[in-house]
Formats: sequence, structure tokens, C-alpha cells
Amino acid sequence: MLTTDQVLTGRAALLEAAGHHPYARHGLRRGSEVRGYRHGGAVAWLPGPGPGPAGNAVGSPDAAVEIFVDLVAAGVVHPGQWLHLPGLDPGSLAGRLAATRVDQWEFRWADAPPPDQTDQDRVVRLGEADGPSLTELIDVAFPTTTSRPGDPRIVDWYGIRDGDRLVAAGADRSQGDIGFVAGLVVAPGDRGRGLGAALTAGMARRLFDRYDQVALGVYTDNVGAIRLYERLGFRHVVARSSVRLAED
Repeated sequence: MLTTDQVLTGRAALLEAAGHHPYARHGLRRGSEVRGYRHGGAVAWLPGPGPGPAGNAVGSPDAAVEIFVDLVAAGVVHPGQWLHLPGLDPGSLAGRLAATRVDQWEFRWADAPPPDQTDQDRVVRLGEADGPSLTELIDVAFPTTTSRPGDPRIVDWYGIRDGDRLVAAGADRSQGDIGFVAGLVVAPGDRGRGLGAALTAGMARRLFDRYDQVALGVYTDNVGAIRLYERLGFRHVVARSSVRLAED
């Protein structure tokens, strides 16, 4: 039996239960037959088939874990899948959810376009012909990123060129009601020139043409990137923990 106070069906019901939190506005895809649960100060949902985590939650970390303990026991969530939970102490999972990896990161968002940055006007939308140079840049600059050409979650790619070289790139992974900047990369030899700030600002400004809020994710230990995002206006923040469940 699931430990829940309320079973929720549909995006509108989940958004209302989550208080229209920006993470929920982003994580709850439009048009999806989503179901979820409210329990003890947490709202959790199962996004359904497709790329991304098997489960999401906002609110109380402990209550969110309780929900997913029951969903794993019921066979609804499976070993090896990922959960995106409110920020938690990995030690709190002991004896509850067996995990092989816990990534600590921040979901940050802004309510207004960033201040002008040098070279932000050099940000251009990339096309299919840019695929090989984009892949080459990612392989050199950020080989572990999950944002790559062909990912169905990506709406568009943007970049900055220096002559015929692609020196910076980022993915528009917007969904739901929130613009989302992801997979930002700058060629190693071109770092320190302000291209990361220019790319982030240029992309965010384009997304603000369509959304009232724009967000991004950053690992908690990436202090330099956090300073940059603070400067660009991404000052609203909520801690997140991505948990990979252990295989049987």
C-alpha cells in the first residue's frame, strides 16, 4: 500500500498541489498523462515513458523518499532508474532506497533577462549542418554531458563561432512552462574570454521571448559556474539530488 495522502492525476492537479513551483512547471511536460502523489509535504510524479528520470518530486526530501520507497516496493519504479528528488543527505537513504550514485545539484531560475554581456549578440541558432562540429566540441569540452545532438529533449542548439570554428554551444531543453538552458560548453582553448557568460545571456534572452521564467541546472561543487549564474540573475535556487537506484 502506497504511503500517500492523495493520489493526483493530470498535470493541472499536480501543478496546483506543488504550488506551481518552477521545478514542477518545468518537470511536468505538457500533454503527458502524468500521475503523482502528495504525502507529508512532498509532491511526487511519474513522468511516463521517454528520456529523463523515472520519478520527480518537490517539497520535503524525507516524505519524497517515503513515496518512492513504496513505489519501488510496488514495482512501479524499477532498479537502475533515476529519481530527481529534493536535495537530501545521501546517508538518509540507508535502509530505504539502495542507490549506486547520488548527484547533488541546484535548479536555478531567473524572472527577468540577464544584464547585457559582451559578445551576447554573437549567439546564433545552430542547424543540422553544425552537427559534426557540435559533437566534436562536446567531446573535447564536456564529454560527460547528457545533452548531445539527437537527444529528443532538445528543442534547439545555439552557439558562438570564431571564424569557421564553433567555440561555444548550448542546448535549449525547455519544456512545460519554463525555458531551460542546458549543456553549456566552451572550447578549452577559448575559456576565460567571457564566452560562457555571452552564451548563457544570449540564450536566456531568446528564451524570455517565450517564457516568463528561465532556468538551468548546475552541480553544487561548480563554484565558478554558480558565481557566473548569480551574476546573470539566476538567483532563485532549490537544492536537488539525482539518485540512481541500485540494480537487483
